[in-house]
Amino acid sequence: MRSRKGLTLIELLIVVIILGALAAIAIPRITTSTTTAKQNACHTNVDTLNTAIEMYNIDTGDYPAALTTVTNDANYFPDGAPTCPVTGNAYTSDYDVATHRVIHSH
Repeated sequence: MRSRKGLTLIELLIVVIILGALAAIAIPRITTSTTTAKQNACHTNVDTLNTAIEMYNIDTGDYPAALTTVTNDANYFPDGAPTCPVTGNAYTSDYDVATHRVIHSH
């Protein structure tokens, strides 16, 4: 009787097929999770900007004429203005002067 050492080609092929099937299931879920996380971070940034606008109003008694008035102020954003993780752009064009809110959609 011969003792068996190692894997046969068929066993190795079965392992590769199983790993491929698992990867085909996992990769789309990871990609979807990344997109969802970026969208949620963007919504959080908008909420933070709107909170800073209200804080500016409380501090000065008036709303800012432009969003950069708040985002360039180190008292409100010491690390600089946030950018949208989805688009990579600043929120400056999303500031509605009439409502004094940042409204961002992607």
